[in-house]
Amino acid sequence: MFIQTEATPNPATQKFLPGKVVMENGTAEFRNTDEAQASPLAARLFEIPGVTGVYFGYDFISVSKDDAEWQHLKPAILGSIMEHFMSGKPVMGDASILSEDIDAGDEFFDEGDESIVLTIKELLETRVRPAVAQDGGDITFRGFKDGKVYLNMKGSCSGCPSSTATLKHGVQNLLRHFVPEVQEVIAA
Repeated sequence: MFIQTEATPNPATQKFLPGKVVMENGTAEFRNTDEAQASPLAARLFEIPGVTGVYFGYDFISVSKDDAEWQHLKPAILGSIMEHFMSGKPVMGDASILSEDIDAGDEFFDEGDESIVLTIKELLETRVRPAVAQDGGDITFRGFKDGKVYLNMKGSCSGCPSSTATLKHGVQNLLRHFVPEVQEVIAA
C-alpha cells in the first residue's frame, strides 16, 4: 500500500491519500480523543503524541499537529493508516455520526431567504468545496442572516493562517458576484 502525502496551506496540517475511499458519504472531523472513539482509525491516530485533529474526506485524511515536527510524526501516521487499512476494520464505528448530518440540523436562515440560501449552497458545492478539498479541508454552510453568510471551516482550513484570506478574498468575492444580497462571509 502506497500512501501519498501533501502539504496544505496550513503548516499544522498534512493531507494523507491512502489510494482508497476513506468516507463514502459525508465527512468526519475529530478534535480530541473522546470524539475519536467513533472511529477506529481516528482513535489510532490520536494515540500518536502530537496529533491534535483528524479529518476524513472522500479519499483523504487530514491530520493536524501541535508543535511537534512533521519529520517525527509522519512515519507513525503513515504506519497507523497503513495498519488500519490492512486490518480490514471500518473507518467509522457503528455509532458514527457524519458531520454532514450535524451541520444540516444546525443551519439557520429566514424562510424568505430560502432561494438565496439554495444559490449559496450550490455555489459552495460546485465551486468552493472541491477547491478546498484539494487542500485537505472543507467549508460548509452554517447560516445566512442580514446579508452575512456563516460558514464552518473544517480539516486543514480550521486554524489555517490563510483561511481568512480564502474566506474574504475568495469565497466572499465569489458569493457577492453571484448573490448580490451577500454582504459578508464569516467563519462560524
